[in-house]
Amino acid sequence: MLDVRRLLLLRDLAAHGTVTAVAELHGVTPSAVSQQLRLLEDETGTRLLERTGRSVHLTAAGQQLANDTEHVLTALEQARDRLHAAAGEPTGPLRLACFPSALAPVAAPLGEALEGTHQNLSLHIVEAEPEAAVRLLLRRRVDVALLYRYTNLATPPHSGVETRVLRTDPLVAVLRHDHPAARPERNTIDLRELADTSWISAPPRTACGDAVLQACRSAGFTPQVRHTCADFSAMIALAASGGHTVLVPRMAAAHLPPALTARPVTDSALTRTIETAVRPGTAHEPGIAACLAALHAPGTAGEPPARSSTRRSGATANPG
Repeated sequence: MLDVRRLLLLRDLAAHGTVTAVAELHGVTPSAVSQQLRLLEDETGTRLLERTGRSVHLTAAGQQLANDTEHVLTALEQARDRLHAAAGEPTGPLRLACFPSALAPVAAPLGEALEGTHQNLSLHIVEAEPEAAVRLLLRRRVDVALLYRYTNLATPPHSGVETRVLRTDPLVAVLRHDHPAARPERNTIDLRELADTSWISAPPRTACGDAVLQACRSAGFTPQVRHTCADFSAMIALAASGGHTVLVPRMAAAHLPPALTARPVTDSALTRTIETAVRPGTAHEPGIAACLAALHAPGTAGEPPARSSTRRSGATANPG
């Protein structure tokens, strides 16, 4: 009998190309991965890998076994699905990967809704940015993931998972009440009005940081960044104390200090799309189906759901 955990390592080697990448994915050392792959070759009695110096490549037999591993894993998930379906009610743990700014408005109410409706279902939440969440999903460490992509970055869909749009989350300008652009009669703000202010921004090479920088440059200026941090709550606290400009997703600006107000911006492309993601073919499993139904129910996170579409995608998005 072949060891499923070793088959997973072979599958991931086929997908990621190096033993080092597989080791990072599984949180083990490269030598441990190499040892397990050698044991898999012993189990099969077949040469699965070509070793050239420090490089490792799959043989034709190794590639075939890696492809067949997906069928094995799918069959195991289907067997679990049939067991749960026979019980007539979603049961067991349901694991959700969720990015930080969706924890309070989406994940926390989801736990109460799911466990109130399905008493034998237990939600377990793991905080993870989209790229890490997709890795956890593909490694079968979580069952559902919440992801986001910033529209003005045109980042490609996430790789190897089925996604469905949950909602859009436009970015808003967070300003002190005494800022000229924050007058009560103003419904929206043109970014060019904020060109001469000092800014708080997410770090460079993060999705939010890059999205804000690109939006400002499209408006004809480069923001004068005073502070950089990745935590939206910290950005808002700094804005309240120093009067600096912040652009954050509206979801993150739901509860502002009294000194601040939020205004939509005129750039309609400055938004992020929030998606649910599952492994292909698993959306019908009882626990996962219950989770998706709760997430996509009208009024999720205080917003009507966006028009949804299901997609199996083939490229990896940048984290941020």
